[in-house]
Parts: sequence; C-alpha cells; structure tokens
Amino acid sequence: MDNNPWERAKSQLKEVATRLSLDELLISKLLSLDRVIEVLMPMKMDDGEVTVFQGFRVQHNNIRGPYKGGLRYHPNVDMNEVKALALWMTMKNAVIDVPFGGGKGGINVDPKKLSEKELENLTKEFTKKLSPVIGPNLDIPAPDVNTNSKIMEWIVEEYGKVKGHEELGVVTGKPIGKGGCQGRTEATGLGGSYALQAILKKRNIQSKDMTVAVQGFGNVGVFVAKYLHEAGFKIVALSDSKGGIYVPEGIKDIEVVEKCKRDSGYVAGCYCVGSVCDLSNREQLGGKTISSLDVLELPVDIIVPAALENSITQENADKIKAKIILEMANGPTTLKADKILSEKGVLVIPDILANSGGVAVSYFEWYQNIHNEKWTKEEVFKKLKEKMELSAEDIYKTSLEYKVSLREAAYIVALRRIEKEDKSSTN
Repeated sequence: MDNNPWERAKSQLKEVATRLSLDELLISKLLSLDRVIEVLMPMKMDDGEVTVFQGFRVQHNNIRGPYKGGLRYHPNVDMNEVKALALWMTMKNAVIDVPFGGGKGGINVDPKKLSEKELENLTKEFTKKLSPVIGPNLDIPAPDVNTNSKIMEWIVEEYGKVKGHEELGVVTGKPIGKGGCQGRTEATGLGGSYALQAILKKRNIQSKDMTVAVQGFGNVGVFVAKYLHEAGFKIVALSDSKGGIYVPEGIKDIEVVEKCKRDSGYVAGCYCVGSVCDLSNREQLGGKTISSLDVLELPVDIIVPAALENSITQENADKIKAKIILEMANGPTTLKADKILSEKGVLVIPDILANSGGVAVSYFEWYQNIHNEKWTKEEVFKKLKEKMELSAEDIYKTSLEYKVSLREAAYIVALRRIEKEDKSSTN
C-alpha cells in the first residue's frame, strides 16, 4: 500500500475522518469516485495509418463545486496515481478554499512522437468525446504532465464548436491573450514560498540565510528557488533527473542557472560565475556534483522535493538531515516515510498546502473568464499571497488544536469545509 498512491490517499483521508467523527455517508462518498470516463479515439496519422488512442477523465467529487484538475499526455498512465491525484485535488481545492471539487485525466500517448497537427487533431477529438461531461460549471481541466497552454487553447476552440459559442471558462492555463491569467506560470512556486514563510513566522523561526536544497528544477522548482532566494533564503543545491549541483556557500543567481539548464538540457555542470556557467567553475565555488537523490540528504535547513511522487521513502527518510520539508511535488512522501519523519521531529509542510498556489490562480483565471474581468499580475500575486497565508494560518491553528501534523491538519481543514458544504446542500 505504501507505494500505491490511491490506497495511500484513502488511508490518509480515513485516518483524519475518524478524528472528526464525520458522517459515514460523507466518508464513503470521499473514498469513492463520482465517475470514471474512458474514451477510445481512432485517428488517421500523417502517414495515413489509423491509430486508436485511449483517453480518460476521473471525476472524484463535486460537493464544493465543478471538478477541477489537470490533463496529462503520457504513455504509461497509472490509474491508481490518477485516482489519487483526483482525490488530492478535492482536498487541495478545499484547503485553499476555492469552490471546486477534484478531477484528473489525460490520454495514453507520448506527445513527443506526434506532429503538431496530430497532437491538435487528437486533442480536439478528445474534447469532442469529453464535451458532455466538461464545462465551466461541470468540470474544468487544466495543463499537467506534457500538456500546456496551446493544448488548452485547442480545447477551448473545439468545445466552442461543439457548443456553438465560445466558453473561455471550460479550461484554465490558457495563453494570456486567449483568456489566460497573469502570473499562472509562477503561481505554484511563488505560492510555496508564501506557505513556507507563513509557517516559519507562526513558529517564530528567522528565515534569513536558512539553507535550502531543491529536488526537481522544472517549472515549479525554478520559481520556488527564485522566490525563496529573493526572500533571503540561501539556495545551496538544485537538481533534475540527470543530477545536480551543490554549492554550500549559496547559488548566487537562480535565473542564470535556469538559462544554463535551458541551454544544456540539465542542471549538472551549471556552476555559474557571473553569466559564465561551466564545470570548470566548480572548484572556485567549492561546489560538488550530486545525484537527484543525494539532494534530499544534504546538511541543509530545508529540502524541497519538487519532482516526482514517492521520492521520500522509508529507505531514505532516516538519512534526511533537514528539519523542514516543503512538499512541492504531489505525494512525494510515502506513509512509512511520513511516520519516520514525524518521529525525528521534522516539520513537513504538506503538498496539499505547499503546491496549491497553482490551483488558486487557476480559480482566479476561471473567475475572470466568468465575470469578464482582467487582473494585473500584481493583483493576482496579492490575492495569491492572501489565500496562501490564510490557509497556512488555518492549518497551523488546527495542528495545535488537534495536536497533529500539518498534513493531518490540512486534511482536517479540507474535510471540515467539505462537510459544511455537504450539510448546506442536503438541508
């Protein structure tokens, strides 16, 4: 069960639900799925061959509002993972207090093997098949693994054709000029930095010069590193799937390292002095080349798993030296690892709080589409900061009230909100 995300998600939920004496019927609803939609899409490829693709959408629960969650295009989609992610979306939306339920979906495909035309045709066919079960007030997909704003734009186009009129609110994560929201790209990483700072403030911990190691220097990792650096934290290690760099004195310019990674394809070797990034600078900086797993075991104050599920397990939890973990990936810590970390007194800021900034800004995008408004980036960031700080405060207070971890407190906050909505809808 420890490595089965769906069983893990249900186990976490059950444990917290018993503390709250939740209604049995509500618990049963949340441990089930409202709907699993599977579709087959025969498609003529550029070479004239016909290939049949499989697509799906998991709708977990809509007590608090329309289903909301990403679409991934990946050849090896694990349904246990997708079901767990849909449940976590229900929880995450309740934690950050936006009026959505949880969903997840995608297509079994390697998009890198398709031409742009094939990808567009496949996306539009998928949209046609999903059109009866998605919509601004039904289910609102968003980008996820291997999907982007272009794919969201194609969904809006096709959905508009099917319905006979344009509905910008059918998806979020669109290009800025096509109904997208300012600041969406930075939102998850920035939100994580706000959550961390809010919790440290509650604990009266001075954040200046605290050392941070980030595993996963992709879109989320880049921005969490950048904004923590700006806030006075010392970023000492960055890694991606191919390895990483460790500079105990601190990495001076995150954006230069990001450019180096973009140019070379990986972060290992990006030892930057000024604008020059080269392996030959390693000695001068007192740096060390590390693996993606090593980054979690460094002698730092904070580690940020921002890569994949299950990166902290019972095998490496004992080796973690950091006293704080900011979970920017979904489900990076297994149940057994969580127990070990708790016994060691490690403060874990859980994923359903830490990475909920993206969901918050998705809600802002949807709200602007529905109300025909356009907010500046400054307005978006201000609203995001307020939401992250309020949620962090609620969770911290709840953890003291119930004498539980922040993860359990986040579930308690989410379940209380879902319960309140459920009661009001059944009265």
